[in-house]
Amino acid sequence: MPIRKPSQFAIWYWLLAILAVLYLRGVWVEMQQVEAIAYSDFQQYLKDGQIKKVVIRANTIEGEFTQPINNRTRFVTTRVEPDMAAELEKYGVDYSQAIERTFLRDILSWVLPMVFFVAIWMFLIRRIASRQGLGGGFLEIGKSKAKVYMETDTKVTFDDVAGVDEAKEELREVVNFLKDPQQYSRLGAHVPKGVLLVGPPGTGKTLLARAVAGEAAVPFFSINGSEFVEMFVGVGAARVRDLFEQARSKAPAIIFIDELDALGRARGAYSVGGHDEKEQTLNQLLAELDGFDPTSGLVLLAATNRPEILDPALLRAGRFDRQVLVDRPDKTGRVQILHVHLKKVRLGSDVDAEKIAALTPGFSGADLANLVNEAALLATRRGGEAVSMDDFTSAVERMIAGLEKKTRILNEREREVVAYHEMGHALVALSLKGSDPVHKVSIIPRGIGSLGYTIQRPTEDRFLMTREELETKMAVLLGGRAAEHLVFHHLSTGAADDLAKVTNIARSMVTRFGMVESLGNVAYETERAPMLGVPAELPLPGVREYSEDTARQIDCAVREIIDKAFKTAVDLLEGRREVLEHGARLLLEKETLDEDDLRSLRDSLPAAQ
Repeated sequence: MPIRKPSQFAIWYWLLAILAVLYLRGVWVEMQQVEAIAYSDFQQYLKDGQIKKVVIRANTIEGEFTQPINNRTRFVTTRVEPDMAAELEKYGVDYSQAIERTFLRDILSWVLPMVFFVAIWMFLIRRIASRQGLGGGFLEIGKSKAKVYMETDTKVTFDDVAGVDEAKEELREVVNFLKDPQQYSRLGAHVPKGVLLVGPPGTGKTLLARAVAGEAAVPFFSINGSEFVEMFVGVGAARVRDLFEQARSKAPAIIFIDELDALGRARGAYSVGGHDEKEQTLNQLLAELDGFDPTSGLVLLAATNRPEILDPALLRAGRFDRQVLVDRPDKTGRVQILHVHLKKVRLGSDVDAEKIAALTPGFSGADLANLVNEAALLATRRGGEAVSMDDFTSAVERMIAGLEKKTRILNEREREVVAYHEMGHALVALSLKGSDPVHKVSIIPRGIGSLGYTIQRPTEDRFLMTREELETKMAVLLGGRAAEHLVFHHLSTGAADDLAKVTNIARSMVTRFGMVESLGNVAYETERAPMLGVPAELPLPGVREYSEDTARQIDCAVREIIDKAFKTAVDLLEGRREVLEHGARLLLEKETLDEDDLRSLRDSLPAAQ
């Protein structure tokens, strides 16, 4: 447990408490010895000769009795008449007038309210500072907020990072330099000042940076790019300076800045005001990188999924010398990642990491970790002793298609339409050569708007696709709409998502891939945010750099490609009408068809085209 430091103000609290107690005790003792009397009684005591001595104040008269009265030797009364001196003189009583000393009272009357308001102000400022993330207030506002992990705290190594073998090899020389800088630089080489980890979200960039620190056994300073920027101008630059000063004091060390795009966005790229603070922070970071001594043992690692918006000065040689791509893992990488996470759960005998990896193309490391956890939760919910392969299949379906909607009741007509729609997808995929194998078909509603789903399982990872393969993919997507058109002679809203995907594929073929001869080998559009994985069907603002005539040709070409794919799907289903009817009835009966059911349907199909 951390040791609590004693408060530096504790002794002053105790001292003030003791003084207050002594003061109150003195007041109480004095009150016990003083008799408060009326002024008429004072006059009577004065006439009777029972007054020994008085002290005249502005509003009161204090004095002593010649003999104790009511066990009190002193008295106090309120002054009433102004000619008191003459009356005292008449009876021969000693008297005097006290000089009011109001210095302490006046000081307290000014100081105490000031202390009160300052305390209230400091309290409010601290509350605001804590909510704004300013730490201990204004005196700490320029301090770096980096979390420091010492070599004993960073227990992550390269063994804990799987699926990114190329990135690990790139970073091993950084580890070697930090372990033995003299040996590594014996030929005059020096380690890169900055290494930028680039890749989609969830691919393990932060984990890789921590693994570098764990392998090298050096202090690890971790901070997010957004933590440099606050509402006060100059704070970010001060935090950058403080971060590098702390790191230099503990060199060799690693500085890791996550989400660098929050700090390193290109200068002048802000459409509205208020960017001075961000630009000053970036300028300070650039200055610190220029001041790096290659032999000092400092390495700056950063991660981003938006490298296209970073300032060019940040990426030039001498600052971030090296960019390491941390991409989504291929099938082999997914198997390695699954082996890391599967160690943490109790597995059934039927679990096969190869099959799980085949079900999860495009999944990142974070997605696979979540998949294993979801499967374990499903097994726990059903009361199983171990996590089975069916749990992993259900978890994949849940992540891809959404949560099963058991309370969403469809009428018989809707169930029939959904069954023919999903069977249309499956039969077109089973019939076309080069299409991915169908893994499962279901008419159980899932997610927000999905009334059924068809899951295909690729046999291998693909990085290039031909025009024929894209046309096959579009025909499969339009298979559900073609089945509705063929059987019911009408169209429904169930194909909305399919149409959006098909339209995007066809538009990409025309505008990005140059697959239409009449439009030439020209790219009319560029890829949208490749690292972020923004859904392509979402419209993004952009500038059209072609004429109205070209736009019309693009629209006509897109429509022609989609119409051709739809006709292919209709022709295939017309020739397999009996299999379509049988498959739809089977799907209505069982609600879900697995690979064994689909295999029997495939065997009854004519020869694949």
